[in-house]
Amino acid sequence: MIYLELLAGFIKVGLFAFGGAYAAIPLIRDVVLSYGWIEDEMLTYMIAVSESTPGPIMVNLATYVGSTQAGLPGALIATAAVVLPSFVIILLIMAILKRLLKYPSVQAVLRGLKPCIVGVILATGLYMIFKNCFGGVPGFSPDITAILLTAALAALYFGSRRFMKNGISPIGLIGISAAAGIIVYGLV
Repeated sequence: MIYLELLAGFIKVGLFAFGGAYAAIPLIRDVVLSYGWIEDEMLTYMIAVSESTPGPIMVNLATYVGSTQAGLPGALIATAAVVLPSFVIILLIMAILKRLLKYPSVQAVLRGLKPCIVGVILATGLYMIFKNCFGGVPGFSPDITAILLTAALAALYFGSRRFMKNGISPIGLIGISAAAGIIVYGLV
């Protein structure tokens, strides 16, 4: 019976949780408390733990609640139930989008969106570089260490494209950046 309750409860969360993880927390709290799976205080702790662990909060909470109620099978059922509605909706959207892609007007819209997306990503990146290197506009206090580190990472990235077919992968660059940050800011 607990397996069906986990399935029904977390399908409800997956179907009606719109607006991101933080908007879904009241719905998760309602479902978990209505079934009496865990106490409100423990749920609050689990929300904090779910925020600090990799993965979406809803999936982490579903896995935890399922495992506390019915072990590994319960964790698997609750996790699958919370992601199943989104998975099905995305499949339906892709099926519809695939059919719509044959129309020139839809292709034109998508071609028009590409520069907008590139612009948003570029603006965000430049904002982060400026904020990191200069600390924001009011004080305009340049952080020479951050400027040199940013320049070195940019040179490494663009230089690697010259010697390697695709250059350093973004994940590799993130790892190098993290190591450089630890060395420069953590040890110095």
